[in-house]
Amino acid sequence: MVDKQYKNLNAIKTNDSWALFKIMSEFVYGYERMSQIGPCVSIFGSARTKPEDKYYELTVKVASKIVEQGYGIITGGGPGIMEAGNKGANQGGGTSVGLNIDLPFEQHENPYVDANKNLDFDYFFVRKVMFVKYSQGFVVMPGGFGTLDELFEAITLIQTGKIDKFPIILVGKDYWSGLMDWIKSTLAEKFKTVSTKDLDLIDLVDTEDEVVDILDKFYNEYDLSPNF
Repeated sequence: MVDKQYKNLNAIKTNDSWALFKIMSEFVYGYERMSQIGPCVSIFGSARTKPEDKYYELTVKVASKIVEQGYGIITGGGPGIMEAGNKGANQGGGTSVGLNIDLPFEQHENPYVDANKNLDFDYFFVRKVMFVKYSQGFVVMPGGFGTLDELFEAITLIQTGKIDKFPIILVGKDYWSGLMDWIKSTLAEKFKTVSTKDLDLIDLVDTEDEVVDILDKFYNEYDLSPNF
């Protein structure tokens, strides 16, 4: 029994070791494809948002307005807010990138991603690196756990100096105000687990014009260039 368990453990270790090659190949694939695209802004939000939802419609406007400023749009390539972001980029005549991943019941490609800019990933963490490395800013629409994960990872990386600061813009005050109030009152003021200065990393807005104003203001102070 012990010998059998030992052999099984060795098999697991061997499989883990070989998985490193697949992980490396995804990084190489992502770097080679994304490095050719140029300055982009990533848009995040729920895959469950329907086309008739006000935030779907707002996302289309936001993305279209952003590409007018010369940026491309990166999304997760799926339905909902992701589809709206790519649709806005497509309608605005800008670059429309999709970083797809296979998820049960939820993820499928949307038709508004440029045919030569639709990338597929198996690993969430590789995909997340692509979002951060090749984005000039994050626009965060209403979303669920995945959206929150991307939001807080970006804040943490900037807060800890692991990446350069870039705009993080929450869109939808009626959706995000409760979270921001909780972060300020509970985390920053009551328990002091974050600094009030960290709140300056985030902007909260309601319109596409405000999104573009924040991007323009930020990159008027810094030369606009790809993050790579």
